[in-house]
Amino acid sequence: MPSKLKLAFVGAGGIARSHLGGLVKLEDVELAGFCDVNKEAAGSAATEYGGRPFDDPDRMMDDVKPDAVFICLPPFAHGDAEMAAIRRKIPFFVEKPISNDLALSQKIASEAEKARLLTCAGYMNRYRRSINRVRELLRDDAAVIVHGGWIGRVPGNVKTGIGAWWIQKSKSGGQFVEQVTHTVDIVRYLCGEAREVYAMATKGFVKGVENYTIEDASHVVINLERGTIVNLYSSCAVSVGGGVSLTVHARNFTARFTGWEHSVAITKSELETENIKGEEGIFEIEDRAFLDAVKNGDASKVRSSYPDALKTLAITLAANESMEVGRPVNVKSKT
Repeated sequence: MPSKLKLAFVGAGGIARSHLGGLVKLEDVELAGFCDVNKEAAGSAATEYGGRPFDDPDRMMDDVKPDAVFICLPPFAHGDAEMAAIRRKIPFFVEKPISNDLALSQKIASEAEKARLLTCAGYMNRYRRSINRVRELLRDDAAVIVHGGWIGRVPGNVKTGIGAWWIQKSKSGGQFVEQVTHTVDIVRYLCGEAREVYAMATKGFVKGVENYTIEDASHVVINLERGTIVNLYSSCAVSVGGGVSLTVHARNFTARFTGWEHSVAITKSELETENIKGEEGIFEIEDRAFLDAVKNGDASKVRSSYPDALKTLAITLAANESMEVGRPVNVKSKT
């Protein structure tokens, strides 16, 4: 492995730049290529960070020959980039959600495993001290009930950029698939796998927004294999208040996560509370784990592989299915 890892990006939008802000600081990284269907976006990233712009992932990977690829695409745009990396046996990092198409993701996961390829999915909260502290406590004191979710507003710009596809169910999968996937993944990481999902949704509160086809709000109940009951809610129709939260109740402690950064207050008694603040720069921590795995050939510090992320996707898509059919959906049959 060369002294510098040559990296390429497929997708040069906002989430890519969340990674690039930290990667550009690293002495052992060379940013060599940027691919985007928007040629101007690829060109702008190449001008700012170095490397060459492309509009075709196959051509970029052949010309640049990267050591690893970051795939930062909207849910509906996945597939070609992952398969291009798999064909060339290039390790890849893919941002969440890994797709909005379960069959496609199952194929990608299968092909990546056949190729014995190092993969990483962008569930950065698995690297937080707060999350891992609670996970440690839950090993000896299982969660009884869990509740939380995301409350927010419709994205500001629904004509271009993320807002244009985020509000379309066929492209984003809806808020639960695209955004609350983070919370679903935390639940899996802390409490284990899902058995069944039952969901309901509401529409009609957001009016006058062209191409708006997602739910205004949803409520999802997840029954886990170990018996834990999980209640997750979401809304993108609330202009004031809201935010991100998750509360885990075990027999002998309660953990309350707050904010996007997932700071936690762990209460064991009226006199004992442990507080852990969520880290800044969590993308840098997550990316470092992936890059070290690429350099060393050791995936042990990568906390969410593509095949593992498939299980999170299956839960969120099962919730969508339940919203449509009005009954519980078995998750185990999906993976």
